[in-house]
Amino acid sequence: MVKITTCTLEYPADGLTMTGHLALPAGSDRRPAVLLGPEGMGLSDVERRRADALAELGYVVLAFDLHGGRYLGDPEEMLARCMPLLSDPDRMRGIGRAALNVLRAEPRTDPDRIAAIGYGTGGAIALELGRDGASLRAIGTVNATTTGRPGEAARIGCPVWAGVGSEDPIMPPAQREAFTAEMQAAGVDWRLTVYGGALHAFHHPPVDHPTVPAVGHHPQHAQRAWHDVVSLLTECLPVTEVLGAMPQTGP
Repeated sequence: MVKITTCTLEYPADGLTMTGHLALPAGSDRRPAVLLGPEGMGLSDVERRRADALAELGYVVLAFDLHGGRYLGDPEEMLARCMPLLSDPDRMRGIGRAALNVLRAEPRTDPDRIAAIGYGTGGAIALELGRDGASLRAIGTVNATTTGRPGEAARIGCPVWAGVGSEDPIMPPAQREAFTAEMQAAGVDWRLTVYGGALHAFHHPPVDHPTVPAVGHHPQHAQRAWHDVVSLLTECLPVTEVLGAMPQTGP
């Protein structure tokens, strides 16, 4: 096991005090960095483990917060907060920019080599950072083939990869087609992976509380999506000194 260090960071965003999880690889040199966004329920141990796994590969990683340190396990409460947020690009960008600024300020971060990876709401925020012109080396999303305001995708200056389940009614074929049309019209270097038979949040391990309909874990595709995320980072944000081999199973 490669030694990493972790800590909790508080920072303001969206009128709240956010609580992020910072994971640092061994050493003292500057490293490429990853901003990691969670599903709509909020930051949990799932994202913390993913941040730690990426730190073991040599990345500085900040898993950012959505709800002021809270995890919204009640679907109605989660939707009441996330639906207005997802319809407000400026709010999403504010949350993303605040976290990105924290990551850039970390002394171990190479500010010229940052990627944004997000799941669900966190993925939508990663895309909005790109549409806002943030300097990123890659954007990767799972369950977030969301579209933005007309013309703003032209500001995306890096490759975009998106993964989605074929049976996800929250991101249905029409939504996926609108997303790819937006990326294509903007001249973005984009890729879309559709995981056959997978529902929404297929990547997320089962939870012990109610969820919105059409959510379901798919173990095989969860592993494939993790490998696809790591492959995107390896291509667009290579680590000069690889600290460890890619985990055979995702966190």
